[in-house]
Amino acid sequence: MNPQDVKSPLFLRNLWYFALHARDLKAGKIRHKTLLGEPILLGRTKEGEAFALRDLCPHRGVPLSAGQLLDGTVECPYHGWRFKPSGQCSHIPSLVGEEGVEASKIAVRKYPLAERNGLIWIYMAEDAQAREPSTPAPELPLQPGARPTLIEGQLFPCAIDHAVVGLMDPAHGPFVHKAWWWRSKKSIHAKAKKYAPSHLGFTMVTHKPSSNSTLYKILGGDITTEISFQLPGIRVEHIKAGRNEVLGLTTCTPLNDNETEVIQTFYWNIGWIAPFKPIAQRVARTFLGQDRNMVTIQQQGLKFNPRMMLIQDADVPAMWYYRLKKEWAEATAAKTPFVNPVPETTLRWRS
Repeated sequence: MNPQDVKSPLFLRNLWYFALHARDLKAGKIRHKTLLGEPILLGRTKEGEAFALRDLCPHRGVPLSAGQLLDGTVECPYHGWRFKPSGQCSHIPSLVGEEGVEASKIAVRKYPLAERNGLIWIYMAEDAQAREPSTPAPELPLQPGARPTLIEGQLFPCAIDHAVVGLMDPAHGPFVHKAWWWRSKKSIHAKAKKYAPSHLGFTMVTHKPSSNSTLYKILGGDITTEISFQLPGIRVEHIKAGRNEVLGLTTCTPLNDNETEVIQTFYWNIGWIAPFKPIAQRVARTFLGQDRNMVTIQQQGLKFNPRMMLIQDADVPAMWYYRLKKEWAEATAAKTPFVNPVPETTLRWRS
């Protein structure tokens, strides 16, 4: 299969994307972020409500994030126009009342947000006027009060497709992530994993980790793991060892056509790991950095627009990703129900 033959837009709409961690959006503050090539203002009122608006004043195009949060509204720094968290304009200082202009009839686009487990998700609708999401925000198998215990994020200099496909690739480990404490070329052996369709994607159903995955062994006990992927670029690995649990969330959020923010967020309930957190942080940074380095090298070849070849069985998850994108884009355009194209099957490869 050649991914160029599966036509779909680079950015999918009517889906939830990871925006930022709740801890990075302080009460009474606003900040700018570009998502899917769009300027976004993210803010939090003094009462704690998070909100997102298009980061352009409709008056003269100045970024609203260059202004300030004042009396519960965002004030543009150019002429003092104010906008509520709903996007509605609440005040235009220059009006004297004779212009026939009603501030309340002016608005900037508001983006739906969902905040849970220390994460803030943003819904990127196809219709700028859409107020209600057509799909629910991502749910993680966590207790309501669970908060991240370790975070590692890096900016990948590539389009979202290459970031997603690179991270779900099961065959690159012994080459990209080779290390004495992880894997090497000598550890390569045949593997067989069962897959099943799941919400907006697919799941490598619960199984024992590969024998050459050394880091899993430190958890002790009877270890199992389940790995799932869902559009637009969300990977969840849930590891269990008796009462011990580790959940790793990887999100790929496109900032623009050629930059993707890849963030790994971990949750665990294992107290004895705390003293080793600096080591875990370094391992996470190293792993993600190795993936980033490889897609950076890949860009040198992609300049020549080569026809890329995906093969059975190791590249099947990548094939599914492109087919999922195509099906979602077509269903969105036609306003028809999304049909998951992923079958229940067993894949076999060596890594």
